[in-house]
Amino acid sequence: MINLIKKASNRIGIDGAIAFTILSRIIQASGGVVTLIFIAKCLTKVEQGYYYTFGSILAIQVFFELGLSGIITQFVAHENANLIWNDRISFIGSAESSSRLSSLLRFTIKWFAVIAILLFIGLLIAGYFFFDRFGKNDRLIEWQIPWLVLSVTTSLSLMVSPILAFFEGLGRVKEVAKIRLFQQIIQLFLVLVFFSLGFKLYSSPIAAILAFTIVPVWILFSSKLKLLVFVWNKISKWKVNYRLEIFPFQWKIALSWISGYFIFQLFNPVLFATEGAIVAGQMGMTLTILNAIFSLAFSWITTKVPVFSGLIAQKDYKELDNLFNKTLLQSTVLNAFGLIAFFSLIFILRYFDIKIGGKNFANRFLSFFPLFFMMIPILLNHIVGSWALYLRCHKKEPMLVQSVVMGGLCCLSTIGLGHYFGVMGITLGYMILTVIGTIWTYFIFITKKKEWHNE
Repeated sequence: MINLIKKASNRIGIDGAIAFTILSRIIQASGGVVTLIFIAKCLTKVEQGYYYTFGSILAIQVFFELGLSGIITQFVAHENANLIWNDRISFIGSAESSSRLSSLLRFTIKWFAVIAILLFIGLLIAGYFFFDRFGKNDRLIEWQIPWLVLSVTTSLSLMVSPILAFFEGLGRVKEVAKIRLFQQIIQLFLVLVFFSLGFKLYSSPIAAILAFTIVPVWILFSSKLKLLVFVWNKISKWKVNYRLEIFPFQWKIALSWISGYFIFQLFNPVLFATEGAIVAGQMGMTLTILNAIFSLAFSWITTKVPVFSGLIAQKDYKELDNLFNKTLLQSTVLNAFGLIAFFSLIFILRYFDIKIGGKNFANRFLSFFPLFFMMIPILLNHIVGSWALYLRCHKKEPMLVQSVVMGGLCCLSTIGLGHYFGVMGITLGYMILTVIGTIWTYFIFITKKKEWHNE
């Protein structure tokens, strides 16, 4: 029976790393559904708006992280391709690659320690300014302390995330997926407990900071710490030059990521400011499910980054394309299936007026047309994101102009159409721009792949 499961898993592209990542996404998605029920039951519609707008403002961490975690994984994977591991904590091989690996680790820890502090200050100021200005009519909502705790937790998580990215670059994707899965389960459990106890907006911040401690404990009290020390001590004359090697790649990705904020994270704040917390909450709850579907399907692609990077380093482009095309097809089918299932569920809940916990659960989501307009971009963004990740594994960023232009257009569309046409204008404009962006990305993908593989 086990052998049959393994064969079936291999046939559809599920290895150990993907299995744990998928399980984490499934728990996140199913847990998200359960959490949505608790939110609908335990929070008012106004509190729901604050809950989801918190997440959108927390996403300004992209302005501090600037895509560096993903770059670290790719750079580490390229150096790791030249090393031979003796055991779980030591390796032999190229002295140059060993030293550059150590240099990457030192840079990573120092850099993220600084930007985590800057992030905390930025979140604190931005959050207090936004909610104090646009939440003047919600004086009874206790958001100040929850926001403070979330700012602390997000900043601390930013310090740890590049270490996990470093491990993934070393090929420890499965182990990282395991610990993230465990962290996800604990955080979900704690959130539900705190909601049940009536902690309201305090529930998520307290659960997040308690669950955060799992990763540092995992690193400090396991062989991972010995591995980091081993790599740290491998430094010699060869070092990664941030200004000459990483920055020329990073600034392009950083602009792409920042553009992504204006594409994906402006919905809730704009709706919160223009139509109020209730509509922002509907958008937030809808995006929670849609992003869970996207994240689950995209895990097929993201867990292959070290493999893609290694094949590129070895210039085995045929195997690279075979693996990528197979993975893209599998993940796209899963994405489409998830979107259809979600839309069908909302339709059934509304058609039969099904209530959960005595409340009309379906009305906490966007109505059908805005919902459909948000679903199409989720499918297209999966394909676009896969193409972009494939190209970025070459340690190049060809998506800069496209990302900046699309980010600017989506920003103008969201603010402008949101002001005049509300949620319908925001979602329709977003769908149209995503279709345009997909066509543009396809031509970049085809052109750059031919150019780089024929060098």
